[in-house]
Amino acid sequence: MTVGAVLLGAVTTHAANYLLERTRTRNQLLTRWDDKKIDAYSEYVDAVKMRIAASARLYEVREGLREDHRPEADLSEEVAEVSRRWGSAFERVMLLGGDDAIEAGHELNTVVSEIVWQATGQITGTLAEWRERHRTAFRKINVFHEAARADLGIQGSVTGEKHPERDLLLPPSRQPSPGQ
Repeated sequence: MTVGAVLLGAVTTHAANYLLERTRTRNQLLTRWDDKKIDAYSEYVDAVKMRIAASARLYEVREGLREDHRPEADLSEEVAEVSRRWGSAFERVMLLGGDDAIEAGHELNTVVSEIVWQATGQITGTLAEWRERHRTAFRKINVFHEAARADLGIQGSVTGEKHPERDLLLPPSRQPSPGQ
């Protein structure tokens, strides 16, 4: 009887330790992947914004809205370089991201590509269309943020009643006139 109690105690202790260790390891893995996802998501959004900013510089120089000391060819190369960084960043999202975040990224990529295409002259459009593409891109960034936050289990929202939609920030001399 005593031997049975000792064996039962040993088996119970072993099982409890095994389950605790397995739970601890699983939690460490989840935390490690969450850290990598946060890095991937934030790097991707940063790359998207850099791609938009580089495209805006090129577009504004091409359209005579801004002067820049760099030649147009250098600005085009900058767009190409940030586009390479963006591509790598999105690959990390594809590898680590949740389904909704990946889909939101695809939708965002479509709009940002249109911005790049208009900046490089691959498609034409008015200044009003250019600005609407930017508005859409920043709405899609918020959709991506929402999907990334949900994937990471982060409570709260970046849109909605507490966070109303905001328009583009334009300097006073660049405010669009009605119809722009």
